[in-house]
Amino acid sequence: MVQSTPQSVTEQELRKLEARLDELVHTIQRLKEENRSLRHQQDSLVSERANLIEKNEMARNRVEAMINRLKAMEHGA
Repeated sequence: MVQSTPQSVTEQELRKLEARLDELVHTIQRLKEENRSLRHQQDSLVSERANLIEKNEMARNRVEAMINRLKAMEHGA
């Protein structure tokens, strides 16, 4: 049987800690990239939403104008 010396236990613990820290660094990098991507996607969606709202408002104004013209034609006829 192999006996563990305090020094070898400490070295093993340090290696485990180093591996865990490497995992955490990798996770942080992945999350930062994911966060950057999501922020970019959110910016794009906000811009697209603003454009759609503007188009919707323009369409509503055109429809209202057509309705008003039709009413005017109806009253004029």
